[in-house]
Amino acid sequence: MERPDLPLPEVSKARLAERATSLSAYLDRRHRGQSAQEILSAAIGTLFRNRVAMVSSFGADSAVLLHLVSEIDAATPVLFIDTGQLFEETLAYRDVLVGRLGLTNVRTIRPKQERAQRFDPENFLWQSSPDLCCRIRKVEPLAEALADFPAWISGRKRFQNALRAELPLFEADGHRIKINPLAEWTSRDVEAYRVAHDLPAHPLVRFGYLSVGCMPCTTRVKPGEDPRAGRWRGSDKTECGIHIHKAMEHEGSGI
Repeated sequence: MERPDLPLPEVSKARLAERATSLSAYLDRRHRGQSAQEILSAAIGTLFRNRVAMVSSFGADSAVLLHLVSEIDAATPVLFIDTGQLFEETLAYRDVLVGRLGLTNVRTIRPKQERAQRFDPENFLWQSSPDLCCRIRKVEPLAEALADFPAWISGRKRFQNALRAELPLFEADGHRIKINPLAEWTSRDVEAYRVAHDLPAHPLVRFGYLSVGCMPCTTRVKPGEDPRAGRWRGSDKTECGIHIHKAMEHEGSGI
């Protein structure tokens, strides 16, 4: 039976969210102590089969998770958000990795033109309202792209900043399950894997960009800072919104 093109009633969303919370807690306990490869194999091969997507920024250390996923199933959907404000180096890096890893189902998603024109006609919204900018350019497009997926794979890691220090392997994201197979990896683990598998580094890493997002909101990281310190420097903002559960509760442009 086809899924009706109607928003879920709030009561149904609440029940689905409760189920996702229970299921994610169970999966986190069940897979604790397993390797990233084992977690991904379970998620892609048995737990969610063809209904799980990976979300990738093709950023500073994205090559590692992309390689792990490609080794299991190169046809796994990979969602890439082209905000219209990315570094040219990131777009080129995406193309290199797609070819190198043989990824066959990379889906580039973009903000809706009418939304961008309405709220950010001159491309300076990042300066006056960075949260709204991220919402229009990242959160809304991703919510729409994830509509048919009950689960998605994230590359977040505990070492990246204090807010991620307790990151679980599986967590509830509204009514979806979010999988963080690299949660327990250290920066040394990431680099060792990249070198061992001869994966190309993002071209901006050598210039001190240890976390790469949109060009206007990304700066070099200083010695001793956490890897994400260069994002939204000078403000209290630390996340774009796609990893904040409330931001993903509703789908589409009505967020």
